[in-house]
Amino acid sequence: MDRAMDIADYIVNKCSEDGEPISNLQLQKILYFIQRDSLRKTGKPAFAESVEAWQFGPVVPGVYYSFAHWGGSPIVPHRPKKPEIEDRERVDEIVDAERGKSVWDLVRLTHKPGSAWSQIYGQGEGRGHAIPTELIRDAG
Repeated sequence: MDRAMDIADYIVNKCSEDGEPISNLQLQKILYFIQRDSLRKTGKPAFAESVEAWQFGPVVPGVYYSFAHWGGSPIVPHRPKKPEIEDRERVDEIVDAERGKSVWDLVRLTHKPGSAWSQIYGQGEGRGHAIPTELIRDAG
């Protein structure tokens, strides 16, 4: 299992190298999709860190704060080399499929009624609460 920060650094570097840098909000949604996909396909999480329900969707707090100084701007890699991660091909597929979507399209995807995020966040009463991995797997 990888650390969420290693996967995030890999994604940021990949997107920058491909000429399609992403924002922190896009990164958070892509990490969520990677976690969901891993849980569904392998039965195991891609990373151990908790995913929390925040106002604009699922967030891995440690990763969010590491890139927060970029605000909504594209992230410039702060580690010059992409870390080695497990299941790189699956991660690449998800990154390639999702990074071209607008931030707000990604937010809408995670905010669908019945989604894991919506079940935890509710009308805001679940803000900051962890989204259980079983719920991520089952409700997406």
